[in-house]
Amino acid sequence: MTFLNKTAASALALTLGAGAAMAADCPIKVGVLHSLSGTMAISETTLKDTMLMLVDDQNEKGGLLGCELEAVVVDPASDWPLFAEKARELLSVHDVDVIFGNWTSVSRKSVLPVIEELNGLLFYPVQYEGEESSKNVFYTGAAPNQQAIPATDYFLEELGVEKFALLGTDYVYPRTTNNILESYLKEKGIAESDIFVNYTPFGHSDWSKIVSDVVALGADGKKVGVISTINGDANIGFYKELAAAGISADDIPVVAFSVGEEELSGLDTSNLVGHLAAWNYFQSADTEANAAFIEKWKTLMGEERVTNDPMEAHYIGFNMWANAVTAAETTDVDAVRTAMYGQEFPNLTGGTAVMLPNHHLAKPVLIGEIQEDGQFDIISATDPVPGDAWTDFLPASAVLKSDWKDLGCGMYNTTTETCVQLKSNY
Repeated sequence: MTFLNKTAASALALTLGAGAAMAADCPIKVGVLHSLSGTMAISETTLKDTMLMLVDDQNEKGGLLGCELEAVVVDPASDWPLFAEKARELLSVHDVDVIFGNWTSVSRKSVLPVIEELNGLLFYPVQYEGEESSKNVFYTGAAPNQQAIPATDYFLEELGVEKFALLGTDYVYPRTTNNILESYLKEKGIAESDIFVNYTPFGHSDWSKIVSDVVALGADGKKVGVISTINGDANIGFYKELAAAGISADDIPVVAFSVGEEELSGLDTSNLVGHLAAWNYFQSADTEANAAFIEKWKTLMGEERVTNDPMEAHYIGFNMWANAVTAAETTDVDAVRTAMYGQEFPNLTGGTAVMLPNHHLAKPVLIGEIQEDGQFDIISATDPVPGDAWTDFLPASAVLKSDWKDLGCGMYNTTTETCVQLKSNY
């Protein structure tokens, strides 16, 4: 190379370096907003560990825009108002470029006004009730049409369930999901008297009366099934009471939306064999990508640590965000949001996840049967299902669509052809 060419190359390198510096202040900060204490620590600590692994992976690849990534971890301690304070701390004090976090919908609802006020960006990795669309949130977990509705169809069509016990923890996700399911079941011809709904507080431990009520529901000989939106460590007491009452999956099957490999790892699963869960991912998925992901996780965290659905959601969301930052050549929230639309990334169960204009993913729906080792045998799988922010089974929502890419609206009324702005929902 001649001296002139060397000089030109050096100048080009300096120019590119300056561009990267302007595009992102180093280090690029990734906020991690998950409970590390309290009732939800059983589920959320693993997601914190997942994010640290993903950040380290990205740094091994050279970071982003010439910058190293730094994970900024806070503990909102399963305290829903504290989630808002910690989100504000991440954005205002630590100046993070993106936040990955939350599990419960009540914690997400607490964070939403802060994220929107400060124009932050949140990736939310857990199944939820839908009925929400914020331009500042990408929902990488399942909407009801990607979990609750297909699981109910499985009960109706495959197991012949005729009576439904909808058991949930008392907060927004179970209540809204069960409202949708009640409407859906009635549309399917299930009588209101054949639907039993019950809510319990976080950490609830005395399940004897509720389990007794569920058993009584089938006194007329009709097949009873439980759809569970019970969250956190309350699941331990619920499944123990089922076993103590001698109820098997053949007697009264349970399909859970918040119980995965992590929750089962703390339980004696010998009496739970045959009960079900509906997710978009199970550790037992037989793909090369999943095998590599599991191997890396266990190498870092220990052989006893398991993987689960929200981990895959963070894996997909983080990699889509990194690719969007690269495409946008900046961590600026508005530019990254635009670059997110149409992002594709291979999921761990085979196939490709796609980010839609409504800030939801298209993903397959899987139903797994609990095995004695705490893993799931995948007994049903669909083609990718596009996530729907607004359900078709509540009249007020059926006319709404979310399209932040072309319409710039999360609540577009298809009847009046107008954009509804209702931040009070958040």
